[in-house]
Amino acid sequence: MKRLVVFIFMLMVWQTLMAAKYPAADVKMELKQVSAHVYYIQGKAGIATDNEGFISNAGFVVTDEGVVVFDTLGTPSLAYMLLQKIRSVTDKPVIKVIVSHYHADHIYGLQVFKELGATIIAPKGAMEYLSSPTATERLEERRFSLEPWVNESTRLVYPDKIIDKPYAFTLGGITFRLDPLGAAHSDGDLTMYVEPEGVFFSGDIIFEGRIPYLGDSNTRLWLKTLTEMETANIRALIPGHGPAAKKPKQAIRFTRQYLAYIRKVMKKAVQNMDDFASTYNNTDWSAFSKLPAFAEANRRNAYQVYLSMEEELFNN
Repeated sequence: MKRLVVFIFMLMVWQTLMAAKYPAADVKMELKQVSAHVYYIQGKAGIATDNEGFISNAGFVVTDEGVVVFDTLGTPSLAYMLLQKIRSVTDKPVIKVIVSHYHADHIYGLQVFKELGATIIAPKGAMEYLSSPTATERLEERRFSLEPWVNESTRLVYPDKIIDKPYAFTLGGITFRLDPLGAAHSDGDLTMYVEPEGVFFSGDIIFEGRIPYLGDSNTRLWLKTLTEMETANIRALIPGHGPAAKKPKQAIRFTRQYLAYIRKVMKKAVQNMDDFASTYNNTDWSAFSKLPAFAEANRRNAYQVYLSMEEELFNN
């Protein structure tokens, strides 16, 4: 009984310290259960600094031996909120954190779980991002645009394990299959499949119900990856952004159709030597224009693809 009292006291002290360390985020974070062991939370559609940075998804899997987390959101404060959601379900330790890719809205919460002793697993390509000027510059910018939730105490967390080929592990009787996809959406992308429940975490390879963010992605490889993706055993798909999809083929089809359309339009423009502005303004975007994040992302996406099509067509 005495040990239990001491444990509860120490837990309360730890929670108080953590709450003080990570400024409280004033966003609604709803926990959703997908299957017997799998949960996720869904960020709000928008640009990276909207909704106090809560614009991406994260999830976790509860096993008898511990918890596996997939992605950690865009601020340490959000990750701490995610940790509280985990604690509302289980007191099991967080054993591993799987990183879908190293973009700011998915990784700034890593330090919360690293401090708990979790092993961080990421795809090949993570180190390219971490060693780039972009990583440092983005963190400095977010310390300004997402203050106080990203601040001087926020740091980039390096992975403990890099995988460059399919990798599987079992924890608490549940098998996890990780599949690195190469530099598609980012410098390196990774998916996770949870057996036997058939739940697939896609990261930002799939965007559900909103316009994807293309950034400096390799849309040719991304489109190829989606075209070849096997969906037969997937019963639920949790994308990097947007709601979980009970019809995985449909979710994959949307992202694939968007990429194919934007590449087709911009390829034709480059081949015809048409300028970007007139091409964009004369393109029929009606199939996508009513979706969340269209105004914020579509023109930027189109310009990125226009530039990449110039490189594909004239420099190869």
